[in-house]
This record gives sequence, structure tokens and C-alpha cells, in this order.
Amino acid sequence: MACFLVPAAEAVVTTVVKKAADKKAEKTGKEVSNMFLERLGTLNTMLWGGSGLLAFEHIWHGEITPFFPFLTNATDPANAYEMILEMSTAGVGMAVLVTGVWAVMAAAAKFLEKDSSLTLKDRL
Repeated sequence: MACFLVPAAEAVVTTVVKKAADKKAEKTGKEVSNMFLERLGTLNTMLWGGSGLLAFEHIWHGEITPFFPFLTNATDPANAYEMILEMSTAGVGMAVLVTGVWAVMAAAAKFLEKDSSLTLKDRL
């Protein structure tokens, strides 16, 4: 119903953080040295892509309409509780899972970049 709104909200926040970090780096002339800020664009892509795909799926199944209130469960107060429950369970779960996978990927990439003289086979 509305589970895609939670990762989409996180995507908005991370996009703003990325833009602010880029602007600060441009002003100071220094590169971003935080391994997570360096790879924030990847998280944005993952979140926007997943949210867009879920929104399309909800449109396809008629759960989102082109007229107000847009979400079909928002019209009935009894269904609104179910919608909020889904957002707080499935939506938060998806956002946490995607962010966790991205954090592991960012840490692994930093580990692999640490010593570029070794091949991947030598590191394992």
C-alpha cells in the first residue's frame, strides 16, 4: 500500500546530504574523505530505484490512484491504520535492509581499495 514511502523518504534525505557534502567539498576544495559519503550516490540509486519500482507495482495493482488522496487505503480511517502498520513494518524493514547492504558494500569496497597492490585472490 504505502511501504515504498519510507525508502523514498530516506532517499530524499540522503540526496540532500549528498548535495550538501558535494557543495561543501566544492567550496573548500577538499575531497570528501568519509567512506560512506563517498559512496552515498550508490545508496541514493538503490533507494530511488527500489522506491520507484515499488510505486510502479502499487500503481499496477490499483493501490495508488491519480486523484486525491492518491493512496486507496487513505480514504477509509479503518484502513489507514493498516497502511501505517505496513509502512512501519515492511517499509522500515526494506529501508534498513537496503541501507545495511549498502554499508557492507561500502566497507568491503574500502577494504579492497586499501592495498591496491594485492589482487583479490591474495586478499582472500
